[in-house]
Amino acid sequence: MRVRKPDKLKLTNEGFLSLFFVGVGSAFSKRHYQTNLLIIKGDDHLMVDCGTKTPQALFELGYNITDIRNFLITHSHADHIGGLEEVMLVGRYVKRKKPAIVINKTYQQILWDMSLRGGSAFNEEHEGAVLSFGDMWEVKRPDWLKSYPRETMNADVGSINVKLFRTRHIPSQPGGDWHSSFWSCGLIIDDRVMFTSDTQYDPELIDSFSAIFDLEMIFHDCQFFTGGIHAGLEELKDLPADIKKKMALTHYGDNWEEFEDKIDTYGFFGLAKQWHYYDFL
Repeated sequence: MRVRKPDKLKLTNEGFLSLFFVGVGSAFSKRHYQTNLLIIKGDDHLMVDCGTKTPQALFELGYNITDIRNFLITHSHADHIGGLEEVMLVGRYVKRKKPAIVINKTYQQILWDMSLRGGSAFNEEHEGAVLSFGDMWEVKRPDWLKSYPRETMNADVGSINVKLFRTRHIPSQPGGDWHSSFWSCGLIIDDRVMFTSDTQYDPELIDSFSAIFDLEMIFHDCQFFTGGIHAGLEELKDLPADIKKKMALTHYGDNWEEFEDKIDTYGFFGLAKQWHYYDFL
């Protein structure tokens, strides 16, 4: 794997898998943008999550939000969906073209009814009907995968393959698991890379998918204290050494300098870097 910081973001490359972190920060980070990820491969790209600050980040990188054609959302916190209203409204009324979204029926209903409908559905009315999710998005349904250790779905966005696995993120509860958690997911990308998005400490997730896939890198949610709805650094340090050496930490707080020595001592790959490519050649 190659890590590089480009002079300019490009949404295409020569055909290799590349991950570009639009942001690496926690929900309320002021020093970084939010942890949203662009997957790029050849002429194809996929934006994983689109938080409140993502349209601004893309503008600073030389793009409009409507330049992004494909989206996948891992869960409904604002640092992951806060930019979607702009995506929808600018797409419908300025670009005049629907963006594509990879989403299953269950999460589509949650995302629309609980988060997006109020700011979008009532902008137009035709024969007594307001707008629907399908008026705003070109929907791409992932396919169910059998015989996986937890609920897992598969989708292709051009040459990019993603497998969506259910995660344990919210609520914080003793003895909770992904079955009892509100809907959220992480990704296996091209069978090579794991991106957990937001998750509590869940070693079974890492163990079970590492047994299936020869993972080259794991980009894992991390906070610098223990408790709540994100994996803590002191929890993650107990993972096997061979896992930690290929684990880059994401969604971290603004006090990250205070923990760099610990992260190195514990044997992690390090902190994921904002506005850097991670190229898998």
